[in-house]
Amino acid sequence: MWIAKKRGWEIAASALTPESVFRNRRRFLAGAAGAIFAPALLACEKKAAAEGDATPDPSAGLYPVQRNPKYTLDRDLTAEADATTYNNYYEFGTSKNIWEAAQALPIRPWTITVDGMVAKPQTFDIDALLRAMPLEERTYRHRCVEAWSMAVPWSGFPLSALVKMVEPQAGAKFLRFETFMNADVAPGQSDPLYPWPYIEGLTIEEATNDLAFVATGIYGKPLPKQSGAPFRLALPWKYGFKSAKGIQRITFTDEQPMGLWQALQGSEYGFYANVNPAFPHPRWSQDSERVLGSGDRVPTQIFNGYGDFVASLYPDLNDRTYFY
Repeated sequence: MWIAKKRGWEIAASALTPESVFRNRRRFLAGAAGAIFAPALLACEKKAAAEGDATPDPSAGLYPVQRNPKYTLDRDLTAEADATTYNNYYEFGTSKNIWEAAQALPIRPWTITVDGMVAKPQTFDIDALLRAMPLEERTYRHRCVEAWSMAVPWSGFPLSALVKMVEPQAGAKFLRFETFMNADVAPGQSDPLYPWPYIEGLTIEEATNDLAFVATGIYGKPLPKQSGAPFRLALPWKYGFKSAKGIQRITFTDEQPMGLWQALQGSEYGFYANVNPAFPHPRWSQDSERVLGSGDRVPTQIFNGYGDFVASLYPDLNDRTYFY
């Protein structure tokens, strides 16, 4: 008889704290000095996370880049320290507080292989690619399937620019994104319950939409490792799990890719995963979202407010297939 084993995605991730962090903080907070200085300790941790690790990033001189005024926000930007210390990155653990663990990931050298149904398959060195691309800044809302949100200034380039470079063949219908695999530094990848590496996918129409963005920087600086450095997606009309981090391969194909979360629980995490408050998650409502940093709750918008850009891609707004 099969016995279900509770997985990380079946509990509130925010409720978990890595054992090492818990034990170290408990020892520190046990004394009177800890009670006095704990707030300062947390502030220092957030500052360090926002600044990233001490290793110089060879792309640092490319940032900040010019902001594209086409992409505007209806809310204030999330504080950098909040956005860079509250992260989902299951490769490094199920806690939101994985920023320190993520510093172990080496991001140089880093290459992105683009293959499959293209006329010009290529393997790009990340720094050569950054110099070749039209970098810009876009302020986007980001909506997690867990019903929290943030607003951040991503730096990078349109995904369509990369698609154009490799010249997709006529039969290519989908892009399959594969992230890094390195269990030596990413302990979560040793968990056999997850089908590593992380896979995600888009239709070619989604990938060439104006809104689809490759993020390589944030807050006018290179991406920190916990935010997906050095190459991630930013797809603001979709739930956040679609915006894969640490990408190393993009394959053009005529078959719809199976994402990691879709493989784990297809009834809750679908291929399209477009934001829509009218379609609740099976275990919670999507009517509203908690704004990271402020604690405010605001109503969730269909397509996260980006319907003018993407609604035409989906022929039936009443079809749940597009909204989970």
